[in-house]
Amino acid sequence: MDLDHLLAHITPAVYETLKQAVETGRWPDGSRLDDTQRGLCLQAVIAWGERHLPEAERVGHIPARPHAHCGGEGDVSAAEPQPLKWLH
Repeated sequence: MDLDHLLAHITPAVYETLKQAVETGRWPDGSRLDDTQRGLCLQAVIAWGERHLPEAERVGHIPARPHAHCGGEGDVSAAEPQPLKWLH
């Protein structure tokens, strides 16, 4: 089974179950995930989210915070030279 086929068959309910398993380290029945299972579940959760969820709802999304220097959002571009303002 390839990744595309697997992701096509993951429902939102299965996604939530996998996400909770990664978060808690346990399957819904209480048995522990081993390291391999946890890694594979995490990969599936990330890949499914990339295809089906808006950016703000994906695992690992960090919302943009306003810049301290200007209050704007987004990437900080190279600062353009600004003239100095002398205060008297």
